[in-house]
Amino acid sequence: MTTTTAATGSAYLTSLQKSTDSTNSSTGAAGSALGKDAFLKLLATQMQNQNPLDPQENGEFVAQLAQFSSLEGMQTLNSSVNSILQGFQSSTALQASSLVGRNVVVQTDKASVEAGQSLTGSVNVTGSSTSVKVDVYNDKGDVVRSIDLGSKASGLADFTWDGLDDAGQAVASGVYSFKATADIKGTATAMTTNLPAKVNSVTTGVNGSEMMLNLAGMGSVALSKVQMIGI
Repeated sequence: MTTTTAATGSAYLTSLQKSTDSTNSSTGAAGSALGKDAFLKLLATQMQNQNPLDPQENGEFVAQLAQFSSLEGMQTLNSSVNSILQGFQSSTALQASSLVGRNVVVQTDKASVEAGQSLTGSVNVTGSSTSVKVDVYNDKGDVVRSIDLGSKASGLADFTWDGLDDAGQAVASGVYSFKATADIKGTATAMTTNLPAKVNSVTTGVNGSEMMLNLAGMGSVALSKVQMIGI
């Protein structure tokens, strides 16, 4: 009689496990909930149908319960992390949206200039220089203005362009390029520039990707690349 009961329990366990596996593979997220219920059914059925002359040891039950507890903990942790991530993304999107219409400073060599408007930027001088110069180019590649900053120590060297060409005439509105050079130890060395740009819109990150700012005349740039926020 005992042998028959054990065999019956074993067969039931096998059929229940197959049913659970099939349900999990076809129901996705719902299968996770059914899997927990099936585990408890398996455990209860195992206890009811075990051989009374050779019962399962307590250690085996403890190990099974520990596995169930670990699974529950992992699912709860995953849910908590997802909630935190969603909250962070929402907060970042709100902060980024507040930048629309404002000016930011990023490392670039191009800037959109309005006729009659001045522009303030800076040069990243990598070493002590006896002469730092910024040349401004129009969209045809012609130099419209050369700005001499003189000698500068290593660090940021600010400059302001009044929007006039070398002849003192106001330039037309458009996108202009800025190329900075510094004389370091007798060698003319190219330097990077930091220029202002207006934020036209914001692109929300997808699947954890970074928020992107769409800048006038510059295209998209990552929010983390912004060095300064203006008005």
